[in-house]
Amino acid sequence: MCNGYLPIQMRVDKVLTENPDKTLKTFELSFLKDNDRENFKYMPGQFCEFSITGKGESPFGIASSPTEKDILKFTVNRTGSVTKEIHYLRPGDIVGVRGPLGNWYPVGKFKGGDVVIIGGGFAFTTLRSLLVYMLEHRSDYGKITVIYGARNPDLFIYKEELEAWDKRNDLILHLTIDKAVEGWTKLCGFVPTVTKEVKLDPKSWAVVCGPPVMIKFTLPVLKEIGFNDGMVYTSLERRMKCGIGKCGRCGIGSKYVCIDGPVFSLEELKNIPEAF
Repeated sequence: MCNGYLPIQMRVDKVLTENPDKTLKTFELSFLKDNDRENFKYMPGQFCEFSITGKGESPFGIASSPTEKDILKFTVNRTGSVTKEIHYLRPGDIVGVRGPLGNWYPVGKFKGGDVVIIGGGFAFTTLRSLLVYMLEHRSDYGKITVIYGARNPDLFIYKEELEAWDKRNDLILHLTIDKAVEGWTKLCGFVPTVTKEVKLDPKSWAVVCGPPVMIKFTLPVLKEIGFNDGMVYTSLERRMKCGIGKCGRCGIGSKYVCIDGPVFSLEELKNIPEAF
């Protein structure tokens, strides 16, 4: 494994603008050193600290799957000074990556079972990693259902992949937007409402990742449907800061998100009301 305290150097190979106002960009990075490439082992749900020398670092969930060899993908929402500098990056630029950090979605536990993936907005990054990983190991899993919501069609990320996934016969994809717009032919409604309406099997495993308000209102819906707390997982990656448990800013109750998470089962979080 790579040293979580020290960033490795990586090169920006591709930059994809995900939405019309250019606030969301996906960066594909490649390793400069063979040793770093060989040592960087990660699983869906983990994250990294993305850094630019002299500008700072910020934590982001890894959007690529470990099955996509020799690259890392990060989708970055431009919200502050560091993310602004990241958005200025172009192919050929050199950046730092510290990680992988945190735990991951329990894909081993999911084997042989049905899996429901529920996401919202640009927080679909680690869910993309999970989905690509499971599709690459498709025979290991049962029915896969994806519910993905955004405020409007422009705010979906990975649009070309969404189109390809929608055409697969071994995956059920429900795309929903908050309010109907002209030309939209898929679902309309908030993610918790759609989750209640699409008739999920409560014996499935479930993974939920999105804006805190989406998670807050979706988890009770899953409980109402009959999902067991121990079979529902979520990611608190938005609380990540230093990633190694030193700054103390990710604490919730008795847990540090960067050490104990960012992936938690609902069973682990049910006695921590401030989690969302």
